Amino acid sequence: AKSLAALLYSLQKDERELDWVFFSPAANIVFGERTGKFRLGKDDLITDSEGKSYISVEDYALAMIDEIENPQHHFERFTIGY
Repeated sequence: AKSLAALLYSLQKDERELDWVFFSPAANIVFGERTGKFRLGKDDLITDSEGKSYISVEDYALAMIDEIENPQHHFERFTIGY
């Protein structure tokens, strides 16, 4: 986690030529089903009403592929959760 945090900090501070995006998952990634019903955010961990942060592998992959095919985030981090 520390290495990824250092990489993100480096991108945010220094990278101006490469159009980068940093996709941070929820705190817990679980096997489940693809629902297509998730929330996206920016820098804050997404939690449910009980304070739990999770996403299925299937929905994480769906959001990642959607970002690749239809880029919505440039020079920033975004996150996912239910």
